[in-house]
Amino acid sequence: MTMQGPTRRSVLLATGAAAFTVGCSEYGNENDSGSDTVEASPGTELARTSDIPVGGGKIFKDEKVVVTQPEKGEFKAFTNICTHQQCPVASVSGGTINCNCHGSKFSIKDGSVAHPPATQPLAEKKITVEGDSIRLA
Repeated sequence: MTMQGPTRRSVLLATGAAAFTVGCSEYGNENDSGSDTVEASPGTELARTSDIPVGGGKIFKDEKVVVTQPEKGEFKAFTNICTHQQCPVASVSGGTINCNCHGSKFSIKDGSVAHPPATQPLAEKKITVEGDSIRLA
């Protein structure tokens, strides 16, 4: 009676599953303070009001936020992650926040979808404007 060892396929599958599990557990740890995916904390100054053009906006990649000024003196903030496939948005122009991955566009006024394929709006972020300082709330 001969016993056959594990096949090459089963060894590769087991190795891949183990690597996947280790990789996923690394990103699932909420207590990982060294992660570069941590959003900026409340009170962080994002910009001066003069940095945000009227009818436009500015993306703050590290803080994961887009600040817009739809009308003079009115400031809004949204997440910088497109709701279609979670690509970071790339630009603000023509009254929209634009994702280059698949062409989605969002209104600078309320984050609503202005052009698909995204079907959900950008999540609003809370900011405060004191004097000419824009901060995360």
